[in-house]
Amino acid sequence: MRTAPPRSVRCAISPDADDLFMFRALLLDLIPTEGLDLQIVTADTDALNRMAGGTADTDVNAISIAWYPHLAEDWQLLPHGGSVGRGYGPIVVAPRALAPGDLRGRRIAVPGLTTTAWLVLSLIIDFEPVVVPIVPPERVFEALAAGEVDAALLIHEGRLTFRDHGLHPVLDIGQWWTDRTGLPLPLGGNVIRRSLGADCIATTSRVLRASIRHGLEHRDEAIAWLLSRGGVLQDAAAVDRYLGMYANHDTLDYGEDGRRAINELLRRGAAAGLVPEIGPVDFAP
Repeated sequence: MRTAPPRSVRCAISPDADDLFMFRALLLDLIPTEGLDLQIVTADTDALNRMAGGTADTDVNAISIAWYPHLAEDWQLLPHGGSVGRGYGPIVVAPRALAPGDLRGRRIAVPGLTTTAWLVLSLIIDFEPVVVPIVPPERVFEALAAGEVDAALLIHEGRLTFRDHGLHPVLDIGQWWTDRTGLPLPLGGNVIRRSLGADCIATTSRVLRASIRHGLEHRDEAIAWLLSRGGVLQDAAAVDRYLGMYANHDTLDYGEDGRRAINELLRRGAAAGLVPEIGPVDFAP
């Protein structure tokens, strides 16, 4: 009896530690894939959002939650794979001490106009966004040092390393969000193409969840692997702290409050005219 060939599922994720942690078991062939051939590529956050919204030939895409309203017709949000901040999140930093109110009207570097970080900061204050891609990671620090921008909104590992560059924290938008909503801040997630069909979506979702679970159950090995690849975070303690923030039990499942937070973020964004109105999010299984 002939065995059916593996079904190809193309995945696009960021090269950051949390996404690599989630997909490590698949990148290294450590778990069964239920007949799927998962092909994994990386791109930065803003590029990933635009890939999902354009003609990129991917089936699973990491995205900013804020970008999901632009994609909902063709993509479902997976119930796992999210980066969630509980009382913390992207942070605005500056070369000198500023109060949050001092940011009004300032030129602030943002990682893209499709990102959750940009959306939440836009809900907080009026400012002039200046897009500075997060790859290479030192570019935003160079822009600050050169006076190209007055402040910068940092996501991913830069959120932990800014003090090494002599910068001052101004505003943690994750703390702002939680103070006002009582909810965690959903930053990024994974979406899957509706056109794959219910069976393939369910299978892919199970496999991706299994990869996340494997990472959580083999955390030390995953940290050692991440360090061996090089990157912004140079020691185990820093990687451990970062994963504790953005690759944890919330990554395995958003949970009830995480799902409510996603809907509340998109509701507020739509009310402010910053994203399309889509109503309640329907999650993949």
